Amino acid sequence: MNTPFSSQAPRALALALAFVGLAGCANDPAPNEQLRLSEQALEQAKAVGANEQVPAFKLAEDKLERAKSNMISESYRDARMRAEQAELDARLAEAQVLTQKSDEQLQLLQSRVKRLRKQLEVQP
Repeated sequence: MNTPFSSQAPRALALALAFVGLAGCANDPAPNEQLRLSEQALEQAKAVGANEQVPAFKLAEDKLERAKSNMISESYRDARMRAEQAELDARLAEAQVLTQKSDEQLQLLQSRVKRLRKQLEVQP
């Protein structure tokens, strides 16, 4: 039972699915909250001492700028992706700076302990 509609059904279904897929992309909401979170993460990283010298921080700034450009061109999906990446890079930069500071404090404490041990060995 071959009807004229049966040969067109798969094509119509494919077109309908493609249309729904495109409509879904076009309806991506603006990632305003994600941009705010990314900016906040950059500020937190800056507050602990991250700057342009920390590669992850520089990447975060660049990605956030690209996200803002994507927002202007209404490429919300790309803007969300760049903003999420910027947030993660900023958090990495913050962690790297804090780790470096912790390492420096540990080295300072170890050198003080070493000095105290030497002083104790000299005393009768």
